[in-house]
Amino acid sequence: MNKQKLNDENVFSFTHHKNKKVIIFWRGKQVKILKDKNAIKFLNRINTADEIAAQLIMAKATGNFKRGNERE
Repeated sequence: MNKQKLNDENVFSFTHHKNKKVIIFWRGKQVKILKDKNAIKFLNRINTADEIAAQLIMAKATGNFKRGNERE
């Protein structure tokens, strides 16, 4: 994922649920659900990150945005 593109717009977002579940969205579409240990690890990393780093963490967590194969 291009860092400059993440600077221009925040394409990723997430919601945290009580049952140790995190849902990651890309442009409003659900792309990944993290549960239990993975959700806790994700939240620990995202809580200490700035906005650009948070976008990169969410991109990496989805698994589909590591190699630049995301669609516009």
